[in-house]
Amino acid sequence: MELKGYAAYEDELFFQNYMKRRHRKDSPNEIIEKPALLKMIGDVSGKDVLDLGCGDASMRRELLQAASYLGVDGSENMIMRAEQNLSDLENSEVIHSSLESFPFPVENYHLIFSQLALHYLEDFRQICENIYNSLRFGGKFVFSVQHPVITSAFKSSGTKRTDWIVDDYFQIGVRAEPWIGEKVVKYHRTVEEYFMILRNSGFHINELCEATPDRRNFTSEEEYERRNRIPLFLLFSCEKPVCEYNMSIRG
Repeated sequence: MELKGYAAYEDELFFQNYMKRRHRKDSPNEIIEKPALLKMIGDVSGKDVLDLGCGDASMRRELLQAASYLGVDGSENMIMRAEQNLSDLENSEVIHSSLESFPFPVENYHLIFSQLALHYLEDFRQICENIYNSLRFGGKFVFSVQHPVITSAFKSSGTKRTDWIVDDYFQIGVRAEPWIGEKVVKYHRTVEEYFMILRNSGFHINELCEATPDRRNFTSEEEYERRNRIPLFLLFSCEKPVCEYNMSIRG
């Protein structure tokens, strides 16, 4: 059976195994992707922040200077864990909702970010339009996804790799990957596809990052060398331009 999006985390065994993998100290998420994402996010002091696909909301601990934090996730298991993690923090809450059905408030947030969740959505164009409308003018949209080198191939062994064959790269669409004992559905897009959808949604793209591994974050030289062979993550930092607001005034 193939599991789509947050549905995978409703299986208790899958959820527990995922949480163990996700927060281990040598996880690529922790030592490669998260440092790159936080650098792109930058200073959040006094900002209202929306976290799409928040998982257990552990990112809130990295963004304590934000004025407010709202996390959204479709998994009930994740939301329960997130509520526990946020129990001692003010101006922090989570909502149980799929990203597709979340009612994005208009011009409400200074920052909207998403960590390794958007490649599970079939309609990336629609979520970008929703995010654009929900940002204040001058607001930022920062997100990470699995790198298209990873999502491209229809074939996946689900085992620890020492190399990777890039194939079917320009065939945009659904993939099913063996992961933690299940087949999980994701959607492959090229770098160009991500770029064009973002630009056509109205965003100014300020930065693109492939999360080059930093030797200082690794305890194993062998693992560091292995992680230098292919990119695992793709990140974008985008902005809703202020000029749109100025043009509307002049009109």
